[in-house]
Amino acid sequence: MGSDLVKMVKFLWGYSILQIVIVMGFTLIMVPFLTWVERKVIGHMQVRLGPMRVGFHGILQGIADGLKLLLKENIVPSGADRPIFMLAPILSLVPALIAFCVIPFDTWFYITDINIAVLYILAVSSVGTYGIILAGWSSNSKYALLGALRSAAQVISYELAIGMALVGPLMLAGTFSLVGITEAQSRHWFLVPQITAFFIYYVAMLAETNRSPFDLPEAETELVAGFHVEYSGMRFAYFFIAEYANMMLVSSMATVVFLGGWNPPFQDWEAMHVLKVIPGVFWFFGKMMMLLFSFIWVRSTFPRFRYDQLMRLGWKFLIPLALANIIVTGIVLAITG
Repeated sequence: MGSDLVKMVKFLWGYSILQIVIVMGFTLIMVPFLTWVERKVIGHMQVRLGPMRVGFHGILQGIADGLKLLLKENIVPSGADRPIFMLAPILSLVPALIAFCVIPFDTWFYITDINIAVLYILAVSSVGTYGIILAGWSSNSKYALLGALRSAAQVISYELAIGMALVGPLMLAGTFSLVGITEAQSRHWFLVPQITAFFIYYVAMLAETNRSPFDLPEAETELVAGFHVEYSGMRFAYFFIAEYANMMLVSSMATVVFLGGWNPPFQDWEAMHVLKVIPGVFWFFGKMMMLLFSFIWVRSTFPRFRYDQLMRLGWKFLIPLALANIIVTGIVLAITG
């Protein structure tokens, strides 16, 4: 009996480690792929070719950039706070990766399911902001410090909007577990009854990940490169990887909370039951890639906001709208029982 228990524990440990390796490996591999996709999509939207020289249609460009950054010298400014300067990129990257441990990709494929998964992701992703702030402060550069200050104000503003946007779907699901939220959408996605919350979340996730048109912490026309202006080599690459990992994380959250996660569309139509033959993991990644494509589409379409417009949008429009959505959702649930 004891030996069987030991074997089971070893099997579960091995299975969990395998899942972690797959999820972390997939996330890191997706970064060079997404950089290539972004360049190609924006290129075609602007009637040009994009990367073409490294591999077929430039498909190896991301790998070439990674090798270039790996071989570059890591320079530390003479007046920088060296320990914090070296710690900041890791502090940005690690929270973006460990947040994926509670994302359910399919009914059987997730690292762990905890009953406070939404709170866990909000808490862990907030830690990454300290990496940006410490990077700007420790660089001993006015441009980097201004970028870090902008980021602090921006993230605080739009984290409130993201948290409030998630309250409506959580009220409908009755759980903080991402697996439970996905299962609650086995018949109807929360996108339809919570379309206002989805709009708020979508705008806030662009700002939360410092993506255009909210990329003011990295506004190269004003701040050279923002908070990471003094970084080079792989330390700069860590910030780059963290940005794309956060894009995948917020897209995964939107997929789970609003788009039904692994559930296929049109589940109430008998004629569309054939869609259930497709594994849930493909539905999940299809929805996630659609949202990631929208990041690129928005970047190539809208100009950058001014900082006063950024703050006004968050505090005077998104947050009051999110509060109104919570109140309306509560009233509807109270009436319908």
